Amino acid sequence: MPIKLVVAVTDDNWFELLRRQPNLAEVNFWAPSAASFRALQPGEMFLFKLHSPRNVIVGGGIFAYANALPCSLAWEAFGVANGARSAQEMRARIAHYRHIPPEDRSDFAIGCRILTQPFFFEEQDWITVPRTWSPNIVSFKTYDASDADGLALWEAVNDRLHRAAAPRVAEPEVPRFGAPQLIRPRLGQGAFRVLVTDVYRRRCAVTLERTLPALEAAHIRPYGDGGEHEARNGLLLRRDIHSLFDAGYVTVTPDLHFEVSRRIREEFDNGKHYYALHGRAIELPADATLHPDPNALIWHNEHRFRE
Repeated sequence: MPIKLVVAVTDDNWFELLRRQPNLAEVNFWAPSAASFRALQPGEMFLFKLHSPRNVIVGGGIFAYANALPCSLAWEAFGVANGARSAQEMRARIAHYRHIPPEDRSDFAIGCRILTQPFFFEEQDWITVPRTWSPNIVSFKTYDASDADGLALWEAVNDRLHRAAAPRVAEPEVPRFGAPQLIRPRLGQGAFRVLVTDVYRRRCAVTLERTLPALEAAHIRPYGDGGEHEARNGLLLRRDIHSLFDAGYVTVTPDLHFEVSRRIREEFDNGKHYYALHGRAIELPADATLHPDPNALIWHNEHRFRE
């Protein structure tokens, strides 16, 4: 399958803030509407273009995932990596694009295009858009790396990444000017949260709670203890159950059942609601390849759970 690239028109304030942020692992290239985004597959390149008349490509990232989220949850997941200094600033900017009156305080959904390994070029390295770029484009245009313009973009971006101090987006073994190919996205905390939320169909794996602001993506094996930001190392849990899971008062067994420690009763003289859930089989992702990693569950049972 040919490799594709997207060139998307960026909000100038978004770009100017993020280009000055050190050590960004991921960014949320949001769209004011919640329209679905299917132009790329994970591992393809998503590039930023400034607004006309500055018809130049100024950076990009590796596309990891796309979905729609309430703007408040997008802020919780990505913070300043949304290209805003606060949730209020982000909401005001989205409201401006959507022509929403100030008195409307609804938590509207926005489109999230999650990019990993973001890079921002120095001005002398900005790339002029291909001649096939139309001034009428207000969102994005897709290029095929098997065509002349797409291949030229691929080579121009990789040339700058190899020459500059910007982070490499390719694995070390990838040849400097090899054929266009997918680049494995390295998910960050925000992408992990969004991915796990969708994998579990936006409901708690234990209680089936579907109130989205009450749900959190839990690492089975914490990132700081060697766990990865991967779907198989995640569970979508209600906030209180997430807290108990991290503290070791509950766990999920390798045979995928919810288990509650006796310590809740002993230490807090409480927990009736949680004990009612003891032994329940958890709800699993529809895709069996995304089911919880048994090794991660064993780790949590052996190293975190308070029997």
